[in-house]
Amino acid sequence: MKNVKRILSLALVIVMAFALTACKAEETSDLWKDAIHTKDAEVGEGAVTFKIDVVCEDKSVTFTINTDAATVGDALIENKLIEGEVGSFGLYIDSVNGMLADYDENMSYWAFYVNDEYAMTGVDMTEIDTSAAYKLEYTIME
Repeated sequence: MKNVKRILSLALVIVMAFALTACKAEETSDLWKDAIHTKDAEVGEGAVTFKIDVVCEDKSVTFTINTDAATVGDALIENKLIEGEVGSFGLYIDSVNGMLADYDENMSYWAFYVNDEYAMTGVDMTEIDTSAAYKLEYTIME
């Protein structure tokens, strides 16, 4: 009888582990359901071209941006790839590619990187350098 209880307990633990894994996978995929683009895309018109990667969870898309704007932020705004609010420190990005980061809800935000380093300026203050590698990454503070 003890062995039956142990086997049933083990089976229950395994079922619970699978259930938690399935819930976690469903939770993380919710952000991408709101994404405007789920595949790499080229947007805009203009004489200057640069690329930016948007990374969220375990997925990413690369945008090739064509623009006449001077800053990365202006180019992303004109192509409706970011939304945010301007505060005393510049533009705070709320959403990228339709995916919302809500710091008040879960301490998430969009981190901006230039050449794989955390940017020292915001997107609205970063002049476009066509040789730079830009990235916006969905980040949750821990």
